[in-house]
Amino acid sequence: MRELRLVEFLSVDGVMQGLANPDGDFAHPGWGMDYPVQPPSEPGAANATTAYLFGRRTYEELAAFWPTQPDDNPMAAHLNATPKYLVSRTVPTPTWQPTTVIADDVAGSVAWLKSEGEGVITLLGSGQLARFLMAHDLVDRLTLVVHPLLLGTGTGLFGGLPSPRRLLLASVAHSDLGTLILDYRFRHD
Repeated sequence: MRELRLVEFLSVDGVMQGLANPDGDFAHPGWGMDYPVQPPSEPGAANATTAYLFGRRTYEELAAFWPTQPDDNPMAAHLNATPKYLVSRTVPTPTWQPTTVIADDVAGSVAWLKSEGEGVITLLGSGQLARFLMAHDLVDRLTLVVHPLLLGTGTGLFGGLPSPRRLLLASVAHSDLGTLILDYRFRHD
């Protein structure tokens, strides 16, 4: 059984909108570019991710960048080769392969993906999808990369949960610039 891990980059006040790119009328696009950081990983973590899951907007942003990066970049090599699942009703034919589109029964499809194979399914960004998966109790692990910045406005990650969720802190790390990397496991009790 695979676990589902969300990896989310946030400001201290919980904003995830516009991390690296312009986002509509958002006042602070690209705010995360001043804080370059990769989440620390346990030995073999890159290989632990056996599939990626994306919402449409995050998928389109990443698909415009990563396929053009050289394979000697380990992140590019892994992202480009690993199976990807795109939750979308508007992208019938994805260009970034290997990608499978999930258009209907998202909760059932993700539950099935978790039951098949080994390793970790990693969801990057994709706030609306992340909130949906948390509300449906499908998330096992949450890695928050919290930048030392208050934005005051913007779309946050959390909200809309049907009930409180308990977390267990698995690890804490930080960068030289003060970015915190908090890794939590969801308690399913």
